[in-house]
Amino acid sequence: MRNAFAWFSFIVLCFIASCKSGKQLSRPENIKQYYLQQIDATDTLVRLLKFRIAEDASGDTLQAMFKAARLAYKKAEALAAYYTPLTVKSINGAPVPEMDANDQHTTTQPEGFQVIEPLLFPVYDTAQKTMLEEYVAVLAADMRRLKMLALQQELADAQILDALRQEVFRVITLGISGFDSPVAQYSLPEAASALAAVRDMLAFYTPEGRQPDSLLKVANNAIGYLTTHHDFNSFDRMAFITGYANPLSRLIYQVAGETGVKTPQQLTALRSSAVTLFDADAFNPDAYMASPNAYSTRGKTLLGSRLFYDPVLSGNGKRSCASCHQPDKAFTDGLEKSIAFDGVSRTKRNTPTLLNAALQPSLFYDMRVAYLEDQATDVITSKDEMHGSLEQAVRALAGNPAYDTLFKKAFPEEQQPVTAYNLRNAIGSYIRSLISLNAPFDRYVRGDRSQLTPEQVRGFNLYMGKAKCGTCHFTPLFNGTVPPEFTKVESEVIGVPVAVNSTRIDPDSGRYNLRHIPLHRFAFRTPTLRNIALTAPYMHNGAYKTLEEVMDFYNKGGGAGLHMQLENQTLPFDRLDLSKKEQQEIIAFLHALTDTAAVKL
Repeated sequence: MRNAFAWFSFIVLCFIASCKSGKQLSRPENIKQYYLQQIDATDTLVRLLKFRIAEDASGDTLQAMFKAARLAYKKAEALAAYYTPLTVKSINGAPVPEMDANDQHTTTQPEGFQVIEPLLFPVYDTAQKTMLEEYVAVLAADMRRLKMLALQQELADAQILDALRQEVFRVITLGISGFDSPVAQYSLPEAASALAAVRDMLAFYTPEGRQPDSLLKVANNAIGYLTTHHDFNSFDRMAFITGYANPLSRLIYQVAGETGVKTPQQLTALRSSAVTLFDADAFNPDAYMASPNAYSTRGKTLLGSRLFYDPVLSGNGKRSCASCHQPDKAFTDGLEKSIAFDGVSRTKRNTPTLLNAALQPSLFYDMRVAYLEDQATDVITSKDEMHGSLEQAVRALAGNPAYDTLFKKAFPEEQQPVTAYNLRNAIGSYIRSLISLNAPFDRYVRGDRSQLTPEQVRGFNLYMGKAKCGTCHFTPLFNGTVPPEFTKVESEVIGVPVAVNSTRIDPDSGRYNLRHIPLHRFAFRTPTLRNIALTAPYMHNGAYKTLEEVMDFYNKGGGAGLHMQLENQTLPFDRLDLSKKEQQEIIAFLHALTDTAAVKL
């Protein structure tokens, strides 16, 4: 196996060496040449894998070839993901069916490396040969499509450096968590390969007067750490992030400045000016807006704050948004399900926190709206929640001198600013101000090592490793918004029971209720874990009262571990085998995600 793996690695090295020619080309042209060679290397290895499957090579040989192919792909990943994200989704996307973007009544089946991996690992079953051949043939076709697109793609310095920065962030969030190598657990060598490509392309941007060796030392140190600390479960992710990955993303930003490459100016969820993934102002909630006219301003936020706490929006003039979203409970209400408008019955689901709600592209547990303005409409008009009317609220507010002044300051260019949309936009603007990204965890990764205890650091490493929490609740938002683009939020089917100690699934069908797509039965948006110490009870139905109960549920494998017959469960079925001590360390880390500064706004 070692000989086969070494041979395929040699192929990759030959392609890399060949890119040293053509120094007369511009930086983007040289990098494009490098990029195409990584695609060619991957394509060659994929086709060889296909050939060896047909020859009935041993499982060890096929596993080695698969690993070599994805190591080669990781060297093309930064630019491929940046310029051709849809093709990359086919090549190395998550191995779960998804709703078709063009036809929301059908689903698309996954393909690529992540679908092939469980057919080869942990042991190759020859009974799966035909299926394996089919998927590898599709992957080969996807690689050919990637090369065709890459040949046509014009590269630019600003986009290249932005792609390299995003690749570092991809390694931090997905690479070292094992997101795309859950069965083979080969994610650490793959992360090293991805950073090797970052290093190789960064070498073309050596600023005048700087020695290339000093420039590449930071990248080589990060690669070296991944190479020498290769055990997945014991890997110190916190040490890697703070000591190697953060310095590397800072270096990329610094090199851009020193070489005169301007930062891309487009509006993105993760600001292009973010030096590290954990900068205090790294995220821009306005990126999740429908149009520039809706962007937040100080005037809108002040108006929204007053409306949020005013019962004038409810049908009986007695309930406000804050009735269920209470600041002292991290904008939840501490109940399994909120008391409904009639004062007797309960709402359908648990009240989620509004802290960082602005940093996700889909809202509500069933993801039925995209914008906070639409969320406000849904809540205000809901018979169970506020049972109000936007039209009646506008009439009441228009006759109030204080509100008239606030609306004019918030929307100074409008002749008649007291409108239903402006009301909704103001409430949305207030919620967008509730950004909570300065917890002890954040201060620690920004350099203050006094903020976390050793137990909490161990908890973070477990969270991102053995416990697999970080493969669904992605750092640093710790919700389901997928990095490093942060433009899509995931939902999961985990099998939440009707109550603690029950083995019967909660009857709420979640996203399925919207369009009756079987894939979405019992699927719910992945919520944030920030401020989770303040937001009990947990799950969409409030079934669990403590974090210990939640950890026990996941440790058993979710609904499947409770012996539920749930064929579409997306949570891995296997037990995590976390000890009680390890579970407590993870809980200790989760307490380090508490930040209530936004409550004071």
